[in-house]
Amino acid sequence: MGRFCLRESELDYLYDFLLFFAKSFTLVLVCVAGIIAILLVAARQKARRGQLEFEDLSADYRQTCEQLQAQLLSPDALKQRAREQKQEAKARKKQALAPVEPRLFVIDFKGGVEAKEVASLREEVTAILAVARQDDEVLVRVESGGGVVHGYGLCASQLQRIRARGLRLTVAIDKVAASGGYMMACVAQHIMAAPFAIVGSIGVVAQLPNFHRLLQKHDIDFEQHTAGQYKRTLTLFGENDDAGREKFRAELESVHQQFKQFVGQHRPRVDLTAVATGEHWLASEALAFNLVDELKTSDDYLQDNYAQRQVVRLKFKQPKRLGERLAGQASTLLTDSVINVWQRLRTPFHD
Repeated sequence: MGRFCLRESELDYLYDFLLFFAKSFTLVLVCVAGIIAILLVAARQKARRGQLEFEDLSADYRQTCEQLQAQLLSPDALKQRAREQKQEAKARKKQALAPVEPRLFVIDFKGGVEAKEVASLREEVTAILAVARQDDEVLVRVESGGGVVHGYGLCASQLQRIRARGLRLTVAIDKVAASGGYMMACVAQHIMAAPFAIVGSIGVVAQLPNFHRLLQKHDIDFEQHTAGQYKRTLTLFGENDDAGREKFRAELESVHQQFKQFVGQHRPRVDLTAVATGEHWLASEALAFNLVDELKTSDDYLQDNYAQRQVVRLKFKQPKRLGERLAGQASTLLTDSVINVWQRLRTPFHD
């Protein structure tokens, strides 16, 4: 009776087959686990809500100062500083019944064309109004070149909520607050801007292409049915007429007039005839038109307030959509895979 034995080549083949089977089985398990994870995330997506984050900027500022002093002061000066801090701590304990220091709430608004950031802004404003006292102040650092009218109209209304509660509202423009961005800024009692920030653009613009002649050239008909004389004025594919254009321009002019009235209501010293032309200016020029009140960066304003106020920054983070989270996870997985492959290629093989 002969013995059954495998040659070396056959053993290598069997080993490769088993290894392939193990990898395939592992891949299937990973795919199944991924599908289950996606279903679980999708089920929880509707229940998820954003998170409001707080950052005590004044505490961070004091900590930074103390760290720098520890590096720069001599040993004797450090001891003297330590004694002074103990005395200050004792004084604060004795003044426990003294009035609470006023607070400066900071909101950062960086808006896009669609003004989707208003979803976070309304949450931040609501949180501030829930706890604010009359001696508190709100600083909004606006950065936006404007966008859709209804979106930035709602953004400005959120800032009006602060004014309506009797709180002081200050807006800082470090880079740009134009068009809808300036509509927001003008709500504040005080507007400061960095000298080279862009301010203004009190105007309205709308533009759209028309493909009617292209369709006509290729014998393509386009039909549009409406009920109501001005349900549609200008279209992308139909033939536009002078009556539609005139009505469309009238609608733009109406929005512009309301924009000017809004600015005039909050900035009565502004000469709208001079500034409501759609132009924009550097803040150093806008100061002469009373579009801003002071040339100063938000950093300087915060540093002026650290000693006398508790400065708190609020940020409402919207939950990432399922697609965004999966894309981020896929990117991380791909990066890790590439790194692993590269490390294996660099690792020498031993027979």
